[in-house]
Amino acid sequence: MDGKQLCQVYLAEMKAESTATRNCLERIPESTYKFKPHEKSMEMGYLTLLVADIPRWIEKMIEKSVIDFTTDERFPLSTTDKLLGWYDKHLEGAYNALANITDESLNKQFELKNGGQLLWASPKLEAIENTINHWIHHRGQLTVYMRMNDIAVPSIYGPSGDTKGF
Repeated sequence: MDGKQLCQVYLAEMKAESTATRNCLERIPESTYKFKPHEKSMEMGYLTLLVADIPRWIEKMIEKSVIDFTTDERFPLSTTDKLLGWYDKHLEGAYNALANITDESLNKQFELKNGGQLLWASPKLEAIENTINHWIHHRGQLTVYMRMNDIAVPSIYGPSGDTKGF
């Protein structure tokens, strides 16, 4: 399987994961944004934003080849509706980027920076896979926060304790 074909697999995986992710995001009330299960944990609002924002990372990694935390666009966390709009917009951008990527682009390096300092670099193909895994990991973390706040957890890979069937 060549890189372009593998990106079609990644595109299908993102589409399969996106509905469950959106179902989680739409359930997070703004009143829980400051919740932290432990002093070393991130706040629920930050985690929610992170889960909503990761598709944009894939879009940028493919189209721009670099993300620099100090100059990267930041979404101001406010309402659930605005967050969902951000998520939907960049999810579509990630889909388009994956669908249209070329083998030449896949072989280029992706760089993650902070203030110009290189934090991590890898071929885009590897970075895309790692980022999808990162997205799913943080969604799982978000479901734990949801449970701790008595927010119904949606069906993800099958019924949750809050759903009956699919």
